[in-house]
Amino acid sequence: MHVTNRDAVLDRPEPFRSARRDALDMFEAALDSVDACRATEDALSLSDGVLSADDVAVDLAMVENVYVVGFGKASLGMARAVEMLLPVTDGLVISTEKGSLDCIRVRQGDHPLPGRRNVDATAELLDIVEHAGKNDLVIVLISGGGSALLCQPAVSLAAMQEVTRGLMHAGCTIQELNTVRKHLSSVKGGRLAARCSARMLSLAISDVIGDPLAFIASGPTAPDPTSYADARDVLKTYGLWKNGEVKRHIMQGCTGDIDETPGRLDNVDHVIVANVERACRHARRMAEEKGYHADVAGTRLSGEARQVGRDIAQYAKLLPRDRAVVIFGGETTVTVTGNGSGGRNQELVLGALPEIAGENLVVLSCGTDGVDGCSPAAGAIADGASLQRARRKGMDMEAALDDNDSYAFFKSLGDAIVTGPTGTNVMDIQIVVKY
Repeated sequence: MHVTNRDAVLDRPEPFRSARRDALDMFEAALDSVDACRATEDALSLSDGVLSADDVAVDLAMVENVYVVGFGKASLGMARAVEMLLPVTDGLVISTEKGSLDCIRVRQGDHPLPGRRNVDATAELLDIVEHAGKNDLVIVLISGGGSALLCQPAVSLAAMQEVTRGLMHAGCTIQELNTVRKHLSSVKGGRLAARCSARMLSLAISDVIGDPLAFIASGPTAPDPTSYADARDVLKTYGLWKNGEVKRHIMQGCTGDIDETPGRLDNVDHVIVANVERACRHARRMAEEKGYHADVAGTRLSGEARQVGRDIAQYAKLLPRDRAVVIFGGETTVTVTGNGSGGRNQELVLGALPEIAGENLVVLSCGTDGVDGCSPAAGAIADGASLQRARRKGMDMEAALDDNDSYAFFKSLGDAIVTGPTGTNVMDIQIVVKY
């Protein structure tokens, strides 16, 4: 079980209780399918001394040493799977969680803003990468959160934090954010791979729509299609072309005084081991086992969270039958204008509330990493009676939206979903149950 406050969330009269229970079961099935250790085990096989992953094969008889490095919310679980399969010479992962492994060191870092310990852990990780020789294999474990955890800024740490915070609050896309990050870093945008003379096998759990290797954890092992000019344009678009240190560094890149990020890398193979499509498929499978007609309507959900919530609720109201489930995956954004606590998933459900009021619908939206914005919740769930219950308690939905205070709203209503960190991250999942 993942949802730690399940009993409280299900403390509703029928038929709400049963529909909520089914939605939670589907969400937990999705989480089980993208468990970091399980997904990595599924992706790797070892037979007659040959390591295989997707269409990549490595003859370990030709490899002198196997090194493992990783960074991201799923790195601990991924490393555990590799360690059980292969003889590892040395390794280090940077995780949001504390933990220990047999022969791979674990360092805990800060997220979503990088801290000093991220920089120190990255220096340790680079010692391994740069020490590896041409006859060695470096397995790189990449997952969401890696952009913050793998951190060797080309500007001061304070400047990197300032720009990152500003872009996050501005509601930019992950592609825009990571374009800037890559051009303020010595390890992102393919630069980690460029510092290694060994063959690399990059295994990624994707938290970006469409699984673009150049943007998952800011693409430290992938060729980079973006430029310093792109980074400059993003900062200007969001009114953040302000920090003098950042401006000087990016302009040096624009004029060619600093080399661009690598556009080609010949020493790396890439494999996606889990993504939001996998999570949605398993949620649908659970729905079908419960007797629902289920459909994955899309896995590229994006846009302003509150509006997306309205849109998917309107979509669900038009479903031609009862006992139907519609599932979405993706990552919305929130333009922060208030001072409240919450995240994109809770704001999405808050936006859906007026649309589902009085309807036989349950809407769930949660982050698969178990963290929604600056709150302790993974997301929220609501049904056709939630808005009426909120009004009886004197709660103002519009005020909560205006102040970006979705967590306080759903906590008071008893509809916040809490899982704690899940150790994986494939963006967000939305489940709408029509009963």
